[in-house]
Amino acid sequence: MKILLLEDDFSYRISVAEYLSSLGYEVDEAGNGETACTKIAKNSYHLLILDVKVPEISGFEVLKYARNIGLKTPTMMMTSLTAIEDLATGYELGCNEYLKKPFNLAELKFRVKEPIKKHYANGENFVLIADNFKFYPNERILKFNENEISLSAKELEILEFLLANSYKFVSTEELIDEIWGENGKDIDVRVHIQKIRAKTAKNLIISSRGLGYKINV
Repeated sequence: MKILLLEDDFSYRISVAEYLSSLGYEVDEAGNGETACTKIAKNSYHLLILDVKVPEISGFEVLKYARNIGLKTPTMMMTSLTAIEDLATGYELGCNEYLKKPFNLAELKFRVKEPIKKHYANGENFVLIADNFKFYPNERILKFNENEISLSAKELEILEFLLANSYKFVSTEELIDEIWGENGKDIDVRVHIQKIRAKTAKNLIISSRGLGYKINV
């Protein structure tokens, strides 16, 4: 899973990023609010971790920007602010969790899971796709009638990327950049989408000429 970490203190940012990476997360870093907004506009994340007091624009403004463009990505605010007014501001903007600074790095292991779990809030922690399929993000498993569907690594990455962008159509170019990088081709996307549909259902992934692909949630 991919996390955006906004923190202006270089040493602190590196230590947090390295710890999250050691837990298996892919971490993208930003040192100021403007950079964070740029990354949010171009990339997809499973979790945003935003420090409040950062250069350019605050973490609150970054969160406001994310929500204004339609992102529902779970968000954790890091802050030393304790006034109820400050906490209320974050929650009103759509913050899911607060992490009070300073904190022990080991606390992150448990804290980062909570916003992600709550984002898929339905008691059993799965996302319902096309009415009949259940995707369990923590286990990275897709099921139909409680039977697990075997997906290749690339097929699973495509499914997760489409789920992270479930509010919009994802272009072929975006999928290539995210899954294959510079060596990817249009045919790679088409073939893998066809394979996913063959294993599941044609309406699991909706396609639209000129727009791309969208997960049916």
